[in-house]
Amino acid sequence: MPVRPVLASALGAAALLCAAAGPAAAAPAETITVDHTGKITSEGTVTLSGTYRCTPGTGPVLISSSVGQGKSGVKAGIGGSVAQCDGAEHRWEHSGKASPEPLKAGKAQVQATLTELRPSGIVLLPAFHAVTDQDITLTKV
Repeated sequence: MPVRPVLASALGAAALLCAAAGPAAAAPAETITVDHTGKITSEGTVTLSGTYRCTPGTGPVLISSSVGQGKSGVKAGIGGSVAQCDGAEHRWEHSGKASPEPLKAGKAQVQATLTELRPSGIVLLPAFHAVTDQDITLTKV
């Protein structure tokens, strides 16, 4: 089974399960940042990047990023990846096309999240390691 659809489904389920509970407090040594500038191609592919630091957990830790423009607050997922949680700082970079509405060069809002999927019986429950919201500028490349 392809990893990307499974990753997207897991992150979506994690977000839904945690929406009611609210974010858990991250350990002080766990962070995620977003670079102040992202890239957008003429075809609409967006590239976001930043850094993260996390400590080992009991389940896989996933990095997700989403971006939106305007006052609607709607954000599109732009990639996802598995984090290496060893206490050291690492770079992350995600690329993808926003849908259903394409993005353009200019101001944008990004949210990046480190979410652990912890085993609990026969299900995986989300636990947030770090979340950040960042205003950025998308520049045309």
